[in-house]
Amino acid sequence: MTSTKAYAAQSATSPLAPFSLERRDPTASDVQIEILFCGVCHSDLHTARNEWNGTTYPCVPGHEIVGRVTNVGSAVKNFKAGDVAAVGCMVDSDRTCPNCRAGLEQFCDSRATFTYNGFDKHTGGVTYGGYSKAIVVDEAFVLRISDKLNPAATAPLLCAGITTYSPMHHWKVSKGQKVGIVGLGGLGHMGVKFANAFGAEVVLFTTSPGKTEDAKRLGAHEVVLSKDEEAMQKHANSFDFILDTVSAKHPLASYLQLLNRDGTMCMVGASPDPLPLEVFNLIGRRRQLVGSLIGGIAETQEMLDFCAEHNITSDIEMIRVDEINEAYERMLSSDVKYRFVIDMASLN
Repeated sequence: MTSTKAYAAQSATSPLAPFSLERRDPTASDVQIEILFCGVCHSDLHTARNEWNGTTYPCVPGHEIVGRVTNVGSAVKNFKAGDVAAVGCMVDSDRTCPNCRAGLEQFCDSRATFTYNGFDKHTGGVTYGGYSKAIVVDEAFVLRISDKLNPAATAPLLCAGITTYSPMHHWKVSKGQKVGIVGLGGLGHMGVKFANAFGAEVVLFTTSPGKTEDAKRLGAHEVVLSKDEEAMQKHANSFDFILDTVSAKHPLASYLQLLNRDGTMCMVGASPDPLPLEVFNLIGRRRQLVGSLIGGIAETQEMLDFCAEHNITSDIEMIRVDEINEAYERMLSSDVKYRFVIDMASLN
């Protein structure tokens, strides 16, 4: 075991603070990674503050990890010391259930082992995430990063990127389709970039007039203020696909009415409060309301390769690890464009 510096929440109400944890020595199939950058996801805040319930303390968040390989086990084939590598939301699964065999480890029947606040079969305790100096992960859950990509700006792709890429890939967003993105935050700004890269006509829905210029810079062809009923009505029955990235309670009806026949609205934002649903908005035009959870390991690698090919990364603001509590408050007030990334060298 190796002692590793980290930042942790000791309770739902305490700020994150310095913490020391133990990482296992690499087994034959393990990759040991020095963490260089870790993105800050809204899920980190929800979990650190136990807003989704079930948090085990101390909690070390972080599942958007990019680092440098420092050691590999004897059976590791695809990584060597010095490689740039990444770890996303999962570090293990049972690998034998139908979902895992289909490359959908996030839906593992035995429950995937998430990068933090999951059950660690090696220690019998809880998994600790990327707000730390190092991590040890089985090779099967480690991802390759192209040298074409900026490592810091790549970190948020491990959650925000795959969370928005996967549903568009699954529901076959493509050239000639009309796609709406609801919300322009950490998820939404990646949704705009991917929808544009897939060749769709992209419309961004926001409650903030000040985001129009940024949305168009990121790839939106049009921006609609969702509180403007007349502007919304102009788009009625016209969308093939809408990706809803908002993680707070909001009305779904105004967006469902914009879908064409057989159109799909996919939820990736996770509101802690129930959302109202009027079923006639689905019945009338055979519309679908669906959800999506990150992506499997193979699809995440596919997404990273797509990003390298199309020069897609996240828009980030770099912070020191001791700024994380302030960053959480700023994230709550949408005061970031569009993803915080921790420079883990600051943990020294």
